[in-house]
Amino acid sequence: MLRADSGFYHHDVIATCRAADVRFSVTARMFGRLRSVIEAIPEQDWRPIDYFLPGAGVAEISRTPFTQDTRGHHRTDVVPVRLIVRRTPPTEAMAHNRGQDPLFPVFDYHPLITDRTGDLVGLEADHRRHAEVELTIRNLKHDLAMSHFPTKSFGGNAAWLVLNTIAHNLTRWTARLGPGLGHVMTKKIRRRVYAVAGRLVRTGRRLVLRLPRRWPWARAVHRRAATTTRYPTHQPEVLPRRLHDQ
Repeated sequence: MLRADSGFYHHDVIATCRAADVRFSVTARMFGRLRSVIEAIPEQDWRPIDYFLPGAGVAEISRTPFTQDTRGHHRTDVVPVRLIVRRTPPTEAMAHNRGQDPLFPVFDYHPLITDRTGDLVGLEADHRRHAEVELTIRNLKHDLAMSHFPTKSFGGNAAWLVLNTIAHNLTRWTARLGPGLGHVMTKKIRRRVYAVAGRLVRTGRRLVLRLPRRWPWARAVHRRAATTTRYPTHQPEVLPRRLHDQ
């Protein structure tokens, strides 16, 4: 199955998927009368979804894209597909930039075309998951050190990529282990967790990590450390020594 953004919204991509018997879910571009077609969807056809913006919903219509080529000639290999649309209300910042409240509800529309079967709410949510890859790339480029490679050596750059990937994965696990962070970028985790000043002291044949009491996120760091220590540790299997004939 192919999940892609609007950069792959092209007749050749969809035709190749059909020829290879590959299901597709591709973000559609707002070409021609598409927006007016979406705005004409009856209000009762919109279904609410679990989204971070209240009032978001999804609807579905049938549409036949790519009916003409770049020269205006009609294509003969086009077939109808499912056009699933997510609409979202404007954020507070967008409403503030507009200067005044609109007389009628204003929505942003995010259409996609697919040939998959199933409930449109689940299909739309599954299509949105492809954005996690883009968020990871942005995180690696802007919050870590993947915006530029350090050397001209292929091997050195490959090692640099591996180190950045390990750092990214450890940071994601740090955010998941304890409450208080949620879905945040690496810069915030670095400032709240990694930058805490601590000191290792030895007492009673034990190592103790001392953290500042007035650190704003000290409790979150402590809960995260306590959560980590509750996981069982892997005990290596002890193999018997091989007896050799004398």
